[in-house]
Amino acid sequence: MTLFSRLGLPRKLKTLLSGLDILALLTWGALLFKYWVSGQLKLLIHPNYFLLVLVTSIILLILAAFKTGQWVRQLRKKSTQDRENVQHITLFPPGWGSTILIITAISGFVIPPIMFDSQMALQRGISDSLPVTQTQTQEFRATVKPEERSLIDWIRTINAYPEPDAYQGQRAKITGFVVHSPLLPENYIFLSRFILTCCAVDAYPVGLPVRLEVDRNTYPPDTWLEIEGEMTTGTLAVDPKTTSENAAEKRQLVLVAKSIQTIPTPSDPYGY
Repeated sequence: MTLFSRLGLPRKLKTLLSGLDILALLTWGALLFKYWVSGQLKLLIHPNYFLLVLVTSIILLILAAFKTGQWVRQLRKKSTQDRENVQHITLFPPGWGSTILIITAISGFVIPPIMFDSQMALQRGISDSLPVTQTQTQEFRATVKPEERSLIDWIRTINAYPEPDAYQGQRAKITGFVVHSPLLPENYIFLSRFILTCCAVDAYPVGLPVRLEVDRNTYPPDTWLEIEGEMTTGTLAVDPKTTSENAAEKRQLVLVAKSIQTIPTPSDPYGY
C-alpha cells in the first residue's frame, strides 16, 4: 500500500483543495436539507432521527459558509507565507476524500430514494411477528376495536397473543402493498408493509395472508390496497424465502376479503 506522505503542497494547490473541502460540506448540507424539506427522509430513516438530520444539515451549511469566508480572505492576501515544507501524511492523494464525498452527494441529488417493493419483501421474508427490537412495543392498545386496527396494529396484537383462533370472526380493515408468494394458492396474496426500527437498511417486512374471491393476478404485486373482511385461520406454507416444495406449513391468521379497493401509494409507506 502506497502512502502519500511528507507532501509539500504548493500554495495554489492547497487553495484548490480547500475549495473542494468547502464544496463537500456544502453539497452534503444541501442534500440532507433537501431530504428533510421534500419529505424523502420518510423513505430513509425513522422519524425519531428527522430533527438530527435537519440539525446536521444546518451545521454543515454553517461550516461551509465559515470556511468560504476563510477561503476568500486567503485568496485576497497579497503575501502569504510559503508553506511548501508543511508535511502531510495521507492514505489517498490530496483531494480524493473530498471529491468522493462530492460525487456521492451529487448522486443523492440525481438518484431519488426508492421505496422497498414486493421483491424486497420476498427476499427478506415476510413475517407476522415483530423484529426483536420491537417485541416490547410501547403503543399497543388492547382496547382498539378490531376494525380500527391498522396492519401494523394487527401484527402487534398477534405478537402479544399469538393464538390465531382467538381472532376468528373479527372484522378488519387494513392497507398495504400486494406480495405474490410462490408458496400460497392462486387465490391468496400477502398484504404487507415494512417496519423501520432505525433506517431503511434494517427495514423489516411484515404482513398477513389474504384470501380472495378471485385469482390474485387481478391485483399485481406492489399495488396498494385497502381491504375489508373477516379474520379466520388457515394452515399455509407462508415463508416467502422458502422455495422448496417441502416448505413448513403454519397455522395462522388469514383475512377473508369482502371488499377490496385500490389506493394510491402513501407518502409515508413504512410502519414504525
